[in-house]
Amino acid sequence: MRHLKKGRKLKRTHSHRKATLSALATALFLHKRIVTTVAKAKEARRFAEKLITKAKRGDVHSRRLVAKFIRNRQALKELFNEIAPRVMDRPGGYTRVVRLGFRRGDSAELAVLELVDYNIGTGMVKPKKEKKAETQPAGEQVSKQPST
Repeated sequence: MRHLKKGRKLKRTHSHRKATLSALATALFLHKRIVTTVAKAKEARRFAEKLITKAKRGDVHSRRLVAKFIRNRQALKELFNEIAPRVMDRPGGYTRVVRLGFRRGDSAELAVLELVDYNIGTGMVKPKKEKKAETQPAGEQVSKQPST
């Protein structure tokens, strides 16, 4: 029985799960948005939000605590120099999970995990293409003066 057991196992050992969550958080901090399964997205959200909260303090100790999990220096700089100042006034809820549907190969439910303050959309809506101005056939010029 799993009474009082917090978190998802994700069918991985402890070390593999820790590495997976660390890799997902690193990708999230670098790209601001990742596509993964719903279960991984929900777990990575918990993991990443704790790291962002620590990064908001901005001191050397919190940088070292976060660096235990985020090994990529570029992602660490991005987190402390760009993401943390942007979410400084937000009391939590730095990420959102948007469900996308099912993956074609194995029917796993996919989701987008993205940072809230980076307004880049969900990826579901494709941008509309602008229509080109209609051209008049040769010889049929229309005057653009208003009629009186």
